[in-house]
Amino acid sequence: SAELCLLPALQALLPPLPGSGGTGPAEAGLGALPSELRVMVRALVGDLDALFAALGLREESFAVGTLSRVIAAELASYAPARNRRRMASNKASVVFVDRTLDLAGAVGHHGDNLAEKILSVLPKLPGHKTDVMVNMVELTALQATDETCGIIAPGCLAQPNDPAAKALWESFMNLKQKEAVMEARRHLVEAASRENLPIKMIMGEVTPEQLSSYIQLFRNNLKALENHCGLLQLVLATVQTLKHLQTSKWDNFLAFERLLLQTIGESEMPSVLNQLLPMIKSYNNRTKDDYTCEDFLILLVYMYSVVGEIKSGKELDAAEEEVKKALVKAICDEPEPSPMLQKIT
Repeated sequence: SAELCLLPALQALLPPLPGSGGTGPAEAGLGALPSELRVMVRALVGDLDALFAALGLREESFAVGTLSRVIAAELASYAPARNRRRMASNKASVVFVDRTLDLAGAVGHHGDNLAEKILSVLPKLPGHKTDVMVNMVELTALQATDETCGIIAPGCLAQPNDPAAKALWESFMNLKQKEAVMEARRHLVEAASRENLPIKMIMGEVTPEQLSSYIQLFRNNLKALENHCGLLQLVLATVQTLKHLQTSKWDNFLAFERLLLQTIGESEMPSVLNQLLPMIKSYNNRTKDDYTCEDFLILLVYMYSVVGEIKSGKELDAAEEEVKKALVKAICDEPEPSPMLQKIT
């Protein structure tokens, strides 16, 4: 995929594409792509043109990566875009960057950020790419079983009409997890105090159970629920993320990645692969804390992305062969392979 960034002009660093959208003879053009991908590129170009038209932009395109060059060239030669650029008054430089040039960035588990964890572990809101479903059953008198979860409409992260919720989401993005969770408690206590709810402030570390107990105070007060519904959705998202099994696995990923970065300079790739080998377990031998097949694919992509050039040899070939065998066996033993595994196999 290609990422879009609006940045200051980079003429000195990256030469702009010609206005005609032509590419060099060695470059892949739109015609070289599979038909499904060609349709997606054309749709993206149309969406970008509509966005730039709404912003009144006259853009100059730059590209890093093969697919990015194709997209930028298509935008440059897109007839409606040419007309728009003649009329637009605002200038902008647009840089397209292929995500495949930074696979470590795409698969890594970066830092201690609550917003990133929420977006990663909670299920996607139907019809949306950037928002999640928040289970709202806890705010009702229903028993929180799997059957009742579908009865109540899900909450979400987007709360444009709630200033407290917007401020809290900013904290989730900008603060470390511990500080962000404390902000969630503070906002919840302030909201409860304004509604004269019998809340008792507890100092010390914030736990999901403590946040849940505060949320329960709003459950039987419809006016308080209505006044602070946006805030409650974000705090519920926090509770559900902290309790989620994937969150502890996230921390394991982060620890492994940091250890790998510290040791990869001293250890050869074969020794790293040999350390990984015992952790690859088939479905019947795995516990909830063990890595799945998809998890190992992510780890392998990260490992091979950060090590750079690898010295080939018999030792590396043998280590890679053992990992392949273990991973293939684990994939074949999956009773219900995920869509990603099905696509790979």
